[in-house]
Amino acid sequence: MRLLNTWLLLGIACWPGMAGAELQLISGRETPCVFAGEAQKISIVWHNNGDKVWEGEISARILQTSSATAVRLGEIRWKKLNVLPGQTVLESAQLDFPAVKAESKFLVQWLENTNHVIGKTKVWVYPTNLLAELKPLAGDEPLGVFDPQNQLKPLLKNLKIDFVNLETSDLENFSGKLAIIGPFQSKAQMREGLPQQVQALAKKGAAVVWLRPPLAKRGQLLPSFYSVPEKQSSVVIIQPDLVADLAGNPQSQLNLIYFSKLALHPQPTALPDLLPQP
Repeated sequence: MRLLNTWLLLGIACWPGMAGAELQLISGRETPCVFAGEAQKISIVWHNNGDKVWEGEISARILQTSSATAVRLGEIRWKKLNVLPGQTVLESAQLDFPAVKAESKFLVQWLENTNHVIGKTKVWVYPTNLLAELKPLAGDEPLGVFDPQNQLKPLLKNLKIDFVNLETSDLENFSGKLAIIGPFQSKAQMREGLPQQVQALAKKGAAVVWLRPPLAKRGQLLPSFYSVPEKQSSVVIIQPDLVADLAGNPQSQLNLIYFSKLALHPQPTALPDLLPQP
């Protein structure tokens, strides 16, 4: 399970016949991850390292890779770029990725005039049914969902996962194994007495994942997530950034699954292992 990934910087190229114009693909902190399907958005950053204008037609070639092989899947003409000396431009490309059954590694080669590779972007592609894993976690009972922004409920309906809408009932009456509270746009969407109801639900033995609203005060320091143990399960409280854009961000869905497992099976807090593994 990857909560964090690392981008690779893999490409510097020059436009032939234009000495002093050098286009560089700038690295990001994380490898982009997308769902399989058409028109998936990939963000890319280009920088002209030279002292002359860089211009050229760029294409994108998509390959599916493994530890030993790379299978070419297709190539498209992306766009014509015109980058001034010293200029950095943020661009995006909409690319098609085939259906996959599990996390799969792809490579996008950026080509000048369809034959000269001027940069490479590694991409992780995920199946569109990641949240189906919530169904076995909930067990024989429906999943409990308090979702005032209507972000999670449509995804569960598409996957035919039974759930109880906790917005229309008291949390104390929920008899299921796992409940997800949030996300919230603001604290105003949290009904009065919600913390006490969450606590009562946890005391009955339910595991709870609570997606907090954004912090009201800038500069306020809180952990990205933490657990409050209760009987055999726990309440896991999560900052909203970890589950942003549930519909379009595979990493957010993976995080939600991880925190659901953590709520069901709490882990003791321990110091990180600082010694290298043999």
